[in-house]
Amino acid sequence: MAKQNVAEQFVDILVRAGVKRLYGVVGDSLNPVVDAIRRTKAIDWIQVRHEETAAFAAGAEAQITGSLAACAGSCGPGNLHLINGLYDAHRSMAPVLALASHIPSSEIGLGYFQETHPDQLFRECSHYSELISSPKQMPRLVQTAIQHAVGRSGVSVVSLPGDVASEPAPEKAAETALVTSRPSVRPGDTEIDKLAAMIDEADRVTLFCGSGTAGAHAEVMAFAEKIKSPVGHALRGKEWIQYDNPYDVGMSGLLGYGAAYEATHECDLLILLGTDFPYNAFLPHDVKIAQVDVRPENLGRRSKLDLAVWGDVRETLRCLTPRVSPKSNRKFLDKMLKKHADALEGVVKAYTRKVEKHIPIHPEYVASVLDDLAADDAVFTVDTGMCNVWAARYLSPNGKRRIIGSFSHGSMANALPQAIGAQFVDRKRQVVSMSGDGGFSMLMGDFLTLVQYDLPVKVVLFNNSSLGMVELEMLVAGLPSYGTTNHNPDFAAVARAAGAYGVRVEKPKQLAGALKDAFAHKGPALVDIVTDPNALSIPPKISSEMVTGFALSASKIVLDGGVGRMVQLARSNLRNVPRP
Repeated sequence: MAKQNVAEQFVDILVRAGVKRLYGVVGDSLNPVVDAIRRTKAIDWIQVRHEETAAFAAGAEAQITGSLAACAGSCGPGNLHLINGLYDAHRSMAPVLALASHIPSSEIGLGYFQETHPDQLFRECSHYSELISSPKQMPRLVQTAIQHAVGRSGVSVVSLPGDVASEPAPEKAAETALVTSRPSVRPGDTEIDKLAAMIDEADRVTLFCGSGTAGAHAEVMAFAEKIKSPVGHALRGKEWIQYDNPYDVGMSGLLGYGAAYEATHECDLLILLGTDFPYNAFLPHDVKIAQVDVRPENLGRRSKLDLAVWGDVRETLRCLTPRVSPKSNRKFLDKMLKKHADALEGVVKAYTRKVEKHIPIHPEYVASVLDDLAADDAVFTVDTGMCNVWAARYLSPNGKRRIIGSFSHGSMANALPQAIGAQFVDRKRQVVSMSGDGGFSMLMGDFLTLVQYDLPVKVVLFNNSSLGMVELEMLVAGLPSYGTTNHNPDFAAVARAAGAYGVRVEKPKQLAGALKDAFAHKGPALVDIVTDPNALSIPPKISSEMVTGFALSASKIVLDGGVGRMVQLARSNLRNVPRP
């Protein structure tokens, strides 16, 4: 049996860790690893057109599966292109291992062609970033990198010089056990008892939920029922907590709607469950706050806490719920449910008048029709910008759908690359990229990746020929819009030229049929929808503090934002509210 080289041993470790694919672009220093993959049936090389796409795709795969995913870049410029997608994966808590191949080891530090120092460059966007300098070091170092990525839910980066990758691997290298899943974290009894006492003392309790409630829907609902608490959520908590929720009062924050803001400010005790909600201007300053989070570094960094509880949400609630006294008074809960329904009723009217005749097409109408026609288990990947608004307000989670975006990092051009990673996980599952024309055109080259692999991703392009969110930011600052207009081609024609299905929609009556045809198409498809550039959105509560760093405006051209089927959910929840 031929002796393994380091690259082959590296690939074997990836396989043992459960990695199915390595996304990247081939090149010199990376060639030994790519060749090892070519000869290994258990793992595939996924050729993309830009390494940033590779990192975004790996991050999306990790978010869909909950397991380790991987990407790679060649030395210097190749692996530098990974950095934006890795920042996003890291901030999204997606376990990703990145291979940054490196210049010849004998030339490091001598200003060699394409020299960078990847082990230093990636430290800010990873839990672990180290250089492999000898074959003997590789197995243990890669094992450590994997355990950092999986155990701490984020990125690890391994820098591997091409010459080291080609060297013979040490004989009888130990096949050490790999950590491939995370444990549950239970708080101590002291913290649980303190939180139970705070809840028993409070008359009005509100729960505000983030992505840390994933897998804890039943526990949150049981807890809310016992203490008669309204339940609000942040954007990343939407897919986990909004569905089948009779206590739902909407979303707070810059894309918010409903009564979540009021519920968090009018309570006696606010409990933050699994959220690192970044906009502290939307959090109250005069109520007691307790926070539950599996990451201790998140506790108290957004608001002053009265109690910090280190643990994951599901295990914490399993311990906590039996210890709290049941509350019978629904007055606060019913008041918030009524406010929520009233708020949604008011904003719906803005988008129910002649929307089916409005040209250019209302993007809200597009999002609403998309929500109706998409599959019950669809994966939506959402571009940063106005697409975030339409996804937040119109997509209806149901426990089976997934909604993925650059919600913590806020990068442009994320939706198409993330759709690639999501579709590779399951070719039979519907994957919809909600792309803006600005984001799509930034990494448009990887539309060719869909065609090359015949990935059936459906790109729904909200084409307003502008950077809409940036225009709104300029309005807030009192500036005229400048440099925000895009001179776009017929994107549907571009898609057809690339070998995919493409259709352009300019009239509302064409929309439903175009989406149905695209969804029925077996391969990649793009629906280029010309939308109204003046359709912008504002949150339900605005203060001068909230303006900084985001888009808020009270201009006459800004509408109050629709909310799709959420008003139906609110009406349904109101059925249980006693009438005067």
